[in-house]
Amino acid sequence: MTKGNSTKITDELYAYMLAHNPPLDEIQRELVKTTYERFPDAAGMQSAEEQGPLLAFLVRLTGARHIVEVGTFTGFSTLSMARALPPGGRLIACDVSEEWTAIGRAAWAAAGVEDRIDLRIAPALDTLRAMAAEPHIDMAYVDADKESQIAYWEELVPRMRPGGLIVTDNTLFHGTVLDESATGPGAGVRAYNDHVAADTRMESVLLAISDGLTLSRKR
Repeated sequence: MTKGNSTKITDELYAYMLAHNPPLDEIQRELVKTTYERFPDAAGMQSAEEQGPLLAFLVRLTGARHIVEVGTFTGFSTLSMARALPPGGRLIACDVSEEWTAIGRAAWAAAGVEDRIDLRIAPALDTLRAMAAEPHIDMAYVDADKESQIAYWEELVPRMRPGGLIVTDNTLFHGTVLDESATGPGAGVRAYNDHVAADTRMESVLLAISDGLTLSRKR
């Protein structure tokens, strides 16, 4: 087996990587700052800085016009994807917190993309199950409670168009995926990863980006 992790990501190398990616703009940076100030204990749920430009890149690469996000938090990933949508594109954002998403709403308005985002405050499974059953989603981003991820997957996959992309965050989950005795979120991610890898409806790759990122394409 050839190992591909010989390059260790030091703080200096991480800064170098960010410096060679599309930079966050003032609104994105203010959103990140506000999240850490207002919700310091929960701010780790925010997508990593490098994931914002990556998500926008994937929206443009796939030509996505209809996006579903499962887990919005304070809206950094939402903002990144909404900005990349073409005219007439739409993003349905699923979350259960009015408090967290209020931070995102302010940023979306400041960025002029609030008209592209349909925020639905309700359990995500309820929102997904209420959607049309036929394949119509171009791209989905899953970054919510880990114990429910297989249920989200099973609602999303039939609704993805051929070639549609599901992006799942935290699929290495701080390394706990190696622990066969893991419980709670760690066990949820382990089960999800096995489920995704075995699903022949999709082709998937798990990448060591941030805390693990899985890209799954509908066959």
